[in-house]
Amino acid sequence: MTKLAQHVSIFTLIMVLASLSLPWALQNGTVPSEESSLFYSRAQAAPSWLPWFGEEATALDFSELYSDASPLGLELSPKLKSLEGKNVHIIGFMAPPLKPTLSFFVLTKVPMSICPFCSTDADWPNDIVLVKLLQPVTAYPFDRPITVTGKLEVGYQVDTETGFVSLVRINADTIEESN
Repeated sequence: MTKLAQHVSIFTLIMVLASLSLPWALQNGTVPSEESSLFYSRAQAAPSWLPWFGEEATALDFSELYSDASPLGLELSPKLKSLEGKNVHIIGFMAPPLKPTLSFFVLTKVPMSICPFCSTDADWPNDIVLVKLLQPVTAYPFDRPITVTGKLEVGYQVDTETGFVSLVRINADTIEESN
């Protein structure tokens, strides 16, 4: 086979693979054009081929965060400890934020209609996850479930900028609306 024929064959193969992969690249993970980014923006979903190049995210549920509670505090579950530093995904609700554009937010098990920082009588749940964002996003509606995927951090930490105390954190790679 001549060099020209080899290059044409390789080019043809690349074009066929690109055309086959286009439909999955465009499915649920991009913001529809009729959606206004003024109200919220959706983080782009990770492509379906991502697990080929990295670790697949493990499902985590709010009921799996802690194994016990005592007067000394909450005890992290064995599953949570085993997933530290790994990719996880969890479904929850974005707590109402202090401002519309966020660099972090709190993910809760149940929807909260009031900002937990804005009311002294707010019932702030124990089962929360602090979600850190690489790029700021606009807040999602508080009553719509979202799936957060990213690297898990566990252990007591106080954010130096906000003073927010957390035991469980996710450095988010993707945020998507859940059904």
